[in-house]
Amino acid sequence: MPHSNRQSVLVLGGSRGIGAALVRRFARDGAQVTFTYASSAAPALRLAEETGSTAVQLDSADRQALTTGIENLGALDVLVVNAGIFIAGDPLELDADAIDRLFTINIQAPYHAAISAARQMPDGGRIIFIGSNIADRAPMQGVAAYGASKAALTGMAKGLARDFGPRGITVNVVQPGPTDTDMNPADGPQNALMHSFMAIKRHARSDEIAGMVAWLAGSEAGLVTGAALTLDGGFSA
Repeated sequence: MPHSNRQSVLVLGGSRGIGAALVRRFARDGAQVTFTYASSAAPALRLAEETGSTAVQLDSADRQALTTGIENLGALDVLVVNAGIFIAGDPLELDADAIDRLFTINIQAPYHAAISAARQMPDGGRIIFIGSNIADRAPMQGVAAYGASKAALTGMAKGLARDFGPRGITVNVVQPGPTDTDMNPADGPQNALMHSFMAIKRHARSDEIAGMVAWLAGSEAGLVTGAALTLDGGFSA
């Protein structure tokens, strides 16, 4: 596994929701954690102080800033790409520039981040993308672009798993379903609709998503690569 007993972890998009749960989990497990945030400076700095991690402001849409920021961190044991944006609506009405930005942040940034991290990652490293169960099922109208962006991560992980396999580096996608965050609260207006698709009719907790990521980042998951692991209460069943 990694080159030292203390894992060096980067979480892209770590200030809120699932990202903050990832930062807390890795910090609790004893990792040296750096995380990025786009604009939520106050919560990011509070989280960094709470967990003993390092917060770095970074726009994942800026490829040069993204790759340089990763290079400056040196050898990473674990990269988790959680930064992403959600846009939904009538595709005939949605702004084309907004969709291009969605693809930049949700597809291009994970790819370039993974490549930059892998250049200096020790053998046995871990690359984990946070996807979505909407990659596998579009249960409602308006999610074509978002679903496409998350489905792309599955193909990306499969290809990079082949590319980096000789070094023991695993590449996987974790695909949450409805998860209780400020963007999608468990008591929100869509919860009855979302739960109607599910076998277990509740939102996930963000720490449940973090638990799956932590397992993938650990020594027990050394043979799991090129996989998309879905945590959605049977939403996709």
